[in-house]
Amino acid sequence: MVLEMDHVYYPYDPGIHVQKEKTVKKEIAFFDFDGTITKKDTLIEFIRFSKGVFGLYLGLVINSPYLIAYKLNIISNQQAKQKILQYFFKDISVKQFNKICEVFSKEKLPMLLRHAAVKEIRTLQNKNFIVVIVSASPENWITFWAKQMNVILIATQLEEKNNNLTGNILGNNCYGIEKVNRIKKLFQLAEYNIILAYGDTKGDIPMLNLATTKHFKPFR
Repeated sequence: MVLEMDHVYYPYDPGIHVQKEKTVKKEIAFFDFDGTITKKDTLIEFIRFSKGVFGLYLGLVINSPYLIAYKLNIISNQQAKQKILQYFFKDISVKQFNKICEVFSKEKLPMLLRHAAVKEIRTLQNKNFIVVIVSASPENWITFWAKQMNVILIATQLEEKNNNLTGNILGNNCYGIEKVNRIKKLFQLAEYNIILAYGDTKGDIPMLNLATTKHFKPFR
């Protein structure tokens, strides 16, 4: 049974992860999602899936000033992502959005996965590692897959108002140092004798630095 706690999905008793057991050493692995487990950025692929190819490229052209500003380090990753989310998904009902997300997860996401990454997750689970996905993408289209894989999910959350999306990110985008903040909020890392981390971009480096063994672009 999957338990939902503070938007983090625990496929088994969360007590074994967050309670202090000083005499027991454990193993944990943190995986970035986009580009590490998947072959492509799922935000772009989800927009393509939900809005069509023309809708995707029109929206990217309209929002190109924000994308260029991000590339030039004028605005943050969160500001750029929020502009994209506002353009494509502001005022859509949460129910409708989540329905599209689940269809995307079932129909499109399997084709985007790196088989080596999925195999690594299964191998670690067989060795009794706790496996955690830490993603800057919104949790909505990763949740179904995470439940199927029996992994914990930490991801960006979207703001809701009157049962609709506002287009804003709730709190901080789960990127860079925020990945570390979210991890430390949930796990006492001193309890783990082996900490693995997998990532593929500069936004994953703070998380990789938590690890006893780090893997950068391991499945390419």
